[in-house]
Amino acid sequence: MAEPERRRRRPTVSCVLCRRRKIRCNRESPCSNCIRSKNENCVYPENQALQSPRHHIGRTQAAARGSAVPSHQFREPISTISGDGASSTSRESTIASYPLSSTVTSLTSASTSPSHPSSTRSEDTDVESIKDKIRRLEEQLSKATARSTPFPATSSSTNIETKTSSLGGEFHIEFESRFFGQVQSIPRSTAHKARLFGQSHWINMAILVSEGIFEILEPHIKDDTSKTFTTLYRCKYLSKTIKTRRAPPWPCPPTADLPPKTITDELIDCYLRTIERVYRILHVPTFRKDYEALWLASPEPGSAFLVQLKLVLAIGAVTYDDQFSLRTSAIRWVYEAQTWCSKPKFKSRLSIQSLQTKILLLLAEEIVGVGADPIWTSSGALLRTAVFMGLHRDPARLAKRTNFAAEMHRRLWNTILELNLQSSLTLGGPPFLSASDFDTEPPGNFDDDQLLTGDAIPKSDGNFTQTSVAIALRKTFPLRLAVTKLLNDLGSDGTYEATIRLDGELRAAYKTLCQHLQRCRLNSGLSPSILELRVVDFVMHRYLSALHVPFFGPSLHETVFAFSRKVVVESALKIWCAAYPTSPILSAQSHGNITSSNADDLTRLVTCGSGFYRTVAMEATLLIAVELRAQLEENESLSPVILRSDLLSVMEDAKTWGLQCIEAGQSNIKGHLLSSIVAAHIDGLMQGIERDQLPAVLIKAAEDSLDKTLSMLEAMLAQVQDDGNVGDLHQMSLNTSPEATENWGFLMSDALFNSSSAEPMLWMFNHETTQDPSFW
Repeated sequence: MAEPERRRRRPTVSCVLCRRRKIRCNRESPCSNCIRSKNENCVYPENQALQSPRHHIGRTQAAARGSAVPSHQFREPISTISGDGASSTSRESTIASYPLSSTVTSLTSASTSPSHPSSTRSEDTDVESIKDKIRRLEEQLSKATARSTPFPATSSSTNIETKTSSLGGEFHIEFESRFFGQVQSIPRSTAHKARLFGQSHWINMAILVSEGIFEILEPHIKDDTSKTFTTLYRCKYLSKTIKTRRAPPWPCPPTADLPPKTITDELIDCYLRTIERVYRILHVPTFRKDYEALWLASPEPGSAFLVQLKLVLAIGAVTYDDQFSLRTSAIRWVYEAQTWCSKPKFKSRLSIQSLQTKILLLLAEEIVGVGADPIWTSSGALLRTAVFMGLHRDPARLAKRTNFAAEMHRRLWNTILELNLQSSLTLGGPPFLSASDFDTEPPGNFDDDQLLTGDAIPKSDGNFTQTSVAIALRKTFPLRLAVTKLLNDLGSDGTYEATIRLDGELRAAYKTLCQHLQRCRLNSGLSPSILELRVVDFVMHRYLSALHVPFFGPSLHETVFAFSRKVVVESALKIWCAAYPTSPILSAQSHGNITSSNADDLTRLVTCGSGFYRTVAMEATLLIAVELRAQLEENESLSPVILRSDLLSVMEDAKTWGLQCIEAGQSNIKGHLLSSIVAAHIDGLMQGIERDQLPAVLIKAAEDSLDKTLSMLEAMLAQVQDDGNVGDLHQMSLNTSPEATENWGFLMSDALFNSSSAEPMLWMFNHETTQDPSFW
């Protein structure tokens, strides 16, 4: 019988150096002897420290366990964890092939077996050594995982840049650089006065367009020889006074007073052909029936419908004429609705009519420019109210109801989704919404008259109805939601690959939408209006532009983002053409059968109104201004640079549009002022003016703009005084000191006349939360 192979009972657990020197090793990594001798490579014999005891235990316990781990699958990796969490391994490791906890349990169980009582102590020592090494590996893996956690965890590639202004306060801009070799960082958010704006907020683009301009103006803006600062102060004071005198006293209980029926009819038509064509809120036949009953010899109308009617009139007043002549009345109607909605009657207002009123109030506050809370905050509360009422569940999954009730259910939920997403994109806030949060189907393709019958069948997709535009936009909702979440969600990685993927999907959906609406135009019967087509273009290009705007700044310096630069500029141009069709860009094109009212409705929303439409139009002009300036600065040839005439035309249009906004009653003059300064800067670069001569050019443009707007504000104040709509408000004299007025922190500060403060012009980005939450 052959003699069994003699094997060493105790495995080698010392490092190579200690074993060679035959000294005691404390089995650390590195061990104490290697530290003292400054040996950088404290290496243990491969497979011996772990394999020998495992192999020994496996042989002695083979009969009992029958499942020893193969030796080639349990190697100890020799690795180092770098400072940034990256791991570099010197040889292949398969230790992750088995769960560490189960391996330790197996070894521990084996070590307690009584097969070899004489070696129990040695085996316990070996197993403890293995467990210690596994524990250290787990700690290293945990640290590496924590350090490599994707955004939003803070990493070395994220930095905060602070811009300080004596007038506007501090702006904290978070930049992130996650791309190899990237020079320019991507702006993730901007914090200002306890508010945090995401990537889709316009302030990020306003800061980009201001770079270089305000540095030039800084040393000269408060010069004694310049009247810019004093005129600017007077314009701001007049603006504040006008807004204060327009507001009625609070509270403002609803009254039965209405304009003459002819004007009221026109205001209702203005609303129905604009907002109601895109955001389905009312059942038009029912609304008209209740409205006609007001003018009959019937009992006094209920306050619920009267408030709803006045909100419709307030929204319709925005597109009633080019001057928004009913602005003061519209503000009062909104105040009455706010007073009525603030009454503590909760349960009695959980109805379809009360939900319609809340949606109308939300739109009126934004478009008319009334209300202190951003629409994003109010739309979030509205969404939760709808969920509480069960609108997020499809009527087919709830108790049986009439076809009319089911369709109004779907229409209102669809509108609430659209407003929530739109406000999230405008204010740069997370939508706090996902496709798994609701199962309500899109509205059916019904005309309103069909819902009056109990057995109505929806029309085919090829037949255009009063709900077709809302249905078409709903089909793109998942992609537009993905865009908004990519831009504003806290956990979004915001990679360029995700941006390009969403761009392709959104373009494909937009193409399908356009083809569908074009087919509807060719059919006989009802067809989409020019306004509906322009609004669809306006909305879809807004999402396309917002998707690429974070990469627009870096694209001016890095060709890897050149596609984003092209998309942003072309989308901005299309947005401007949709909002301002009187531009010379479209002068050579035939407008076909566009009637005067259809041609002006969207322009009036952009010019007379506030909120989404005006904000998007203004941002489009800023994007084009940045592109023009970048083209001039990139020119390195001796010949003059040739700029696109359509882009230059937008800059001239922007100045004209700014004056039209003031003529329509907007008391904020910053839009026209900034457009004038930016246009003068571009013109100076085109003429090759030296940098030391640019301040005089920009100051001259600012003074000319302020002189024009000051005279317009003075005339506006005189008109407000003549209207006598002061109510119980205290009269504010133009000689009143700023310290005696309320909420002047946005304009004045302790360091107002501190010429050493940086960037005083950043007051332009002060997003006021006063009565008029307009773009500027």
